[in-house]
Amino acid sequence: MTHASQSSRRQFLQGVAAAGTASLLAPTAARALAEASPNERPVFATIGLRNQGWAITNKSFQFADFAALVDVDAGVLEENIEKAGQKQKQKPDGYKDYRKVLDRDDIDAVMIATPDHWHTKIAVEAMLAGKDVYCEKPLTLTIDEGKLIEKVVQDTGRVFQVGTMQRTESGQRFLQAIALIRDGRIGRVRKVTCGINGMSGSPEIPVADVPDGLDWDFWLGPAPKVSYRALPEMRKGYGGGVPLYSNCHYAFRNWHEYAGGKLTDWGAHHVDIACWALGATDTGPSKITPLEYELPVPHKDGYPTVEDRYNAATSFRLRADMPDDVEMIITSEGDNGILFEGEKGRFFVNRGKIVGKPVEELESNPLPDGAIEDVYGGPISANHTANFIEAMHSRKQPISDVWSHNRMLEICHLSNIAMRLGRQLEWDPQARKVVGDEQANSFLSRESRQGYEIDM
Repeated sequence: MTHASQSSRRQFLQGVAAAGTASLLAPTAARALAEASPNERPVFATIGLRNQGWAITNKSFQFADFAALVDVDAGVLEENIEKAGQKQKQKPDGYKDYRKVLDRDDIDAVMIATPDHWHTKIAVEAMLAGKDVYCEKPLTLTIDEGKLIEKVVQDTGRVFQVGTMQRTESGQRFLQAIALIRDGRIGRVRKVTCGINGMSGSPEIPVADVPDGLDWDFWLGPAPKVSYRALPEMRKGYGGGVPLYSNCHYAFRNWHEYAGGKLTDWGAHHVDIACWALGATDTGPSKITPLEYELPVPHKDGYPTVEDRYNAATSFRLRADMPDDVEMIITSEGDNGILFEGEKGRFFVNRGKIVGKPVEELESNPLPDGAIEDVYGGPISANHTANFIEAMHSRKQPISDVWSHNRMLEICHLSNIAMRLGRQLEWDPQARKVVGDEQANSFLSRESRQGYEIDM
């Protein structure tokens, strides 16, 4: 891309926010993005394309052009290049190695949707290469990774959006929930329950041949070197085209080595909203107690003793002691969503509904004008990508910033550590350390495999 094209794009982004409001929800600003010339629109690349990677790319075409796509699975890469070409009338370049994208001066930002164990390395190296970053949740595999990302965001001044899209989307139900609490509709909050569902264990999964087109070693990346495992039965519906049981692709969430099970999958969504509602986005819990839980394989000193089956918790009920004596329950039972209980009432919210007496009373006693916008910090963006691009212009951090995300994700990570070790953990939210438990503190970081360390 020429210098003139880059200057034109910068000038266009500056003009977007001058189109009438601070938000891309404004019709003039949204229309300007959609109708901009190729030299004006921001240029993106997506790294990691299966499932959520395509989802965030697909909803971003209206605001940005994609110059490159990256995936270590050649079949997934080829399929998405074709789809992207149909969407934007020009095929993006395709790469197996994300570093090819970071070397390009014409790409303004990257969207990261790899398995969790790759997030930090790619995000840090992208920021150091001068790219803004949109990274899927959960942002990190460990708590110390979050501290590193915070430092690099601070040092580089890059804009960083975490993909906790419930903050912007889902019909604004979660914003309405927070507005109800801030307006005192249930009085002082006493308890919040985050229902995030459980997950199934697996049978023994044998070593299998690596599928054609998949670079298994590069997929593992920073994680330990192990054999590819899979059973021949295939998934149906969401995530189709991959084995139902494996240690790769969609099933990565079932393994400590690559993710954190439901705690960092759905927990990263609902615990995030709960902390935002409680005003606890700049602190953490004082204690995590595993009340009931089940691990699908035996553990010793916090590590699974077998390697041929899923090892993330299948069911659980945990308590986090939050500031102001609020009890947070995280459970695999019941409806997926968040139940807020206060001195004067309670209500429930998830992506499809918000119900309860305080919600019913809105018909006769609506929230004050602008209450939902006050929660968001201004007019609500058209979607989570629009908010990211707005932040790219203003050079202010977007609605899902790394600091608030990491604070709530600490609850999820600590919950997993507590279950793996089988004991209650006391947490110092200022020092960001487990109190008096060096074994638990050893789980706050994880060593990268040789050759896949972060390139600082």
